Amino acid sequence: MNRRNFLASALAARVTPAPVVLLEDGGWCWFEDERALIIGDELIFGTVAAGHKDLAITGHIRVTQYNLQSGASSTFTLHDPAKDENPKQWTDDHNSPAFLLRPDGKLLTTYARHGTRNEIHYRISTGKGSAARWEPERIFIPSQKSRVTYSNLFYLSKERRVYDFYRGFDNFFKPSYAWSDDLGNTWKPGGIVIDVPLEFRHRPYAKYCSNNTDTIHIAYTEGHPQNFDNSIYHVFYRNGQLHRSDGTVIRSLQQGLRSPDEGTRIFQGAPDAVAWTTDFHTLSNGELLLVYTVQKDGAGKAPRQAGFDHRFRLARWDGRAWHDHEIARAGTRLYPGEDDYTGLAAIDPHDPRTLFISTHIDPASGAALAHREIFRGRTQDFVRFNWTPVTANSNADNVRPLIPIWPGRKRAVLWLRGKMRAYTDYSFEVVGLFEDR
Repeated sequence: MNRRNFLASALAARVTPAPVVLLEDGGWCWFEDERALIIGDELIFGTVAAGHKDLAITGHIRVTQYNLQSGASSTFTLHDPAKDENPKQWTDDHNSPAFLLRPDGKLLTTYARHGTRNEIHYRISTGKGSAARWEPERIFIPSQKSRVTYSNLFYLSKERRVYDFYRGFDNFFKPSYAWSDDLGNTWKPGGIVIDVPLEFRHRPYAKYCSNNTDTIHIAYTEGHPQNFDNSIYHVFYRNGQLHRSDGTVIRSLQQGLRSPDEGTRIFQGAPDAVAWTTDFHTLSNGELLLVYTVQKDGAGKAPRQAGFDHRFRLARWDGRAWHDHEIARAGTRLYPGEDDYTGLAAIDPHDPRTLFISTHIDPASGAALAHREIFRGRTQDFVRFNWTPVTANSNADNVRPLIPIWPGRKRAVLWLRGKMRAYTDYSFEVVGLFEDR
């Protein structure tokens, strides 16, 4: 039986198949969303090609469509940097595209170079629910001074408005936003969402999620973990205003936060507890789940000299308060030079008691592993987890899992398998697991 027929048969039989290689060359960062969509039987995800197997596709921004029944796949190049000034800037996993399924069934995607230009590139699919064909690429410039990266797309049905939360309006390196009232055909600049006092020019790192009706949640830090002993905060946007977790109005989105600590603090950072956001979801009952990492060994050390002890933590908003706990060890930094890069984690938005992590410390036994493996954790109380391996005895690292939104009894888990030497130098293949919930 070939791989395509095996996957279709396994799905029909409701058993867990082996992981499937979905793409031989691709990488992504974790600050763009949604990086993957499932529409009907089609899995759609975006990547940045490193060219480790074919130099001709180095730096290509690509979208892959994979049929969950037949296993047939196709890949479309959204942007070929060959004719660009300084094409090497595109070989960077921060440039991975974000996607939005519009109310009319077409797809919108946005992507940008990693803080070097003022251009947000975007395209709209020509067909409904398909990534096979796209209109010509267009460019939105928020301002001439902007240096943009990290797109996150949301459609709020109550406002009939698309938002792009990104970084870099007016070259301030801060979470920013733009909006569109014609489903992403044309854009208007907003401004800075989270400012930082000028005496320390830091850049908050944000993760976003939405109920897709009237609210967008933001979990964020004060800055980059190499530059600040980060805490974790939360605010949400609704009806033009930014609110604390308990609903208290801070001020308008247009005005933005004047300082990160105007939000609700979830976790207090310290020299030996430096946090960074990882994955964030709003649940059907209105609760929120946030998984993040904390570096424990940086106190008194210069940047790039720490990062050998990371922990995963899970925070849950139950409608009244935040509950926050350490849940597993994340191991050491992913590579020298980035103290806070880990294998990361992913929350199942439809099964909040299930979590997937990438670590080279077995969370059940505490044993050190040769490579980073994917583990599935199940919990009843969001504190204690039962961990089981998804991968084992691998000959390469398994990192950066993500779980696309897919209501129902099936779950898709995607991750990157291979080697990362830097965010501009990696050799990954995209792997997918399709299983019963």
